Amino acid sequence: MRLSTLVFLGFFIVIGLSLLDSYINYMLSTKVNKNIAFVTNSESVIRNSTRLHKGIIEMQSAFRGFLLTSDDDFLEPYFDALKTVPPLIKEQKKLVKNSPAQAARLDSIEKLHKSWIVYADSLIESKKEAIGQNGASVRYAQLFENKLRKHVGKNLNARITHLFREFDRHEYRLRESRRDLLSSSIRTTKNYSLVFILLTVFVGVVSSIYIIWLISKRISQMVGLAESISKGHFTVLNDSKNDELTSLSKSLNAMSVTLSTNIRDLEKRNKELNKFAYVVSHDLKAPIRGIYNVIQWIEEDHGREISSQMRKYLDIIPDRITRMEGLIDGLLDYARISRDKHLKEHVDVDILLQGVVELLVPKNFKVRIGSMPVLHTEKILLEQVFSNLISNAVKYTRGSTGEINITCKDLGSVYEFTVADNGIGIEPAYNQKIFEIFQTLREKHDKESTGIGLAIVKRIIDEQNGSIKVVSQPGHGASFIFTWLKN
Repeated sequence: MRLSTLVFLGFFIVIGLSLLDSYINYMLSTKVNKNIAFVTNSESVIRNSTRLHKGIIEMQSAFRGFLLTSDDDFLEPYFDALKTVPPLIKEQKKLVKNSPAQAARLDSIEKLHKSWIVYADSLIESKKEAIGQNGASVRYAQLFENKLRKHVGKNLNARITHLFREFDRHEYRLRESRRDLLSSSIRTTKNYSLVFILLTVFVGVVSSIYIIWLISKRISQMVGLAESISKGHFTVLNDSKNDELTSLSKSLNAMSVTLSTNIRDLEKRNKELNKFAYVVSHDLKAPIRGIYNVIQWIEEDHGREISSQMRKYLDIIPDRITRMEGLIDGLLDYARISRDKHLKEHVDVDILLQGVVELLVPKNFKVRIGSMPVLHTEKILLEQVFSNLISNAVKYTRGSTGEINITCKDLGSVYEFTVADNGIGIEPAYNQKIFEIFQTLREKHDKESTGIGLAIVKRIIDEQNGSIKVVSQPGHGASFIFTWLKN
């Protein structure tokens, strides 16, 4: 499966969980809102029921007060309630329209209240007639005997009160039930939200960790392959995946195979080149040795017949032969620098320099060696650099008062070595030219100089990723300064 597909799959799972969470929260919120609306409505029902019951009770009290005192002032609350009670009943009916049981109780209360009003109105009218006739009202007397004494109104009021109690009790039970449902739905909403949040975070984190692990694993394998290639182990990566990194692994495998083939070809050619170099060296030196033998034969056979001028010419030839052999050996050394691989080892530079100085520097020279480090490097190459520089210092010093100073500085990742002498010095114009092959400050007939030594030094230091320069003035000696990696 492609990495982009995995990323999109994880993304869509997280988005799906978020959408599902939103939908469930919406449904639960709707349920919560319904319960809140019902509880609010129930509170309005109870509040309106209290006002309605209070209004009816005030009518009953006003009615009884008028009958006892015959004072019309007591009837003001009665007539006010006649106006306020019907709207309250109407409003209450709207509030309980979704509750058939409560609506039935309210209808019963309304009917009983209307019956009581008929009963009360008839008594009030007859009472007023009796007051107008000085208490002599046959109608009032009949009503008093047939209804009032028989507690008709009291019974109606008792039934109304009983219905109100049942109405309120039922409404309180419903409200408590809805409150419990509301609390439960709120808890459920919170729980579902928490579960989905945790699930979304879990899926997101797990999918991210898995994708990162998968990518890191693939990249680590390719980095391992690249490191193996850099170390000369040309292996290939078995990659059966088919994702965005597959092309990179294929490229690395192709590079490994190509490099392996090229290295094998290069090693084969190096072997052939080394063999060719030694063969050429032997074939070039053979005629030179032949010339030398011929010179010896001439001297042996015609020594007495040779003139002084001819003797002078013959003396030059051995020097030229020696220089030619030195050139051939120098060329072979120069050609072998990048081909020969040397093992790295711990090198005490001070001990190395002591050995070089003892081998190359005459006894009459003064040599000062500063504090030197211990390196993990290719000893043969470093020794070859110091040997050439110290040998040059000896060659280009006139007289018997030669001085050579060797110092070292720590520059962080490299050491900077300086080999200074008090020799003839170098013209600034030749500071770079001397590092080119076959360039020398001595005369061409000088048997000790081939012009290859500093070229070999420069090439070795370049191979070691270092640098070399010379600071010199004619007659004031020369300082060769080069850097060498610590490890």
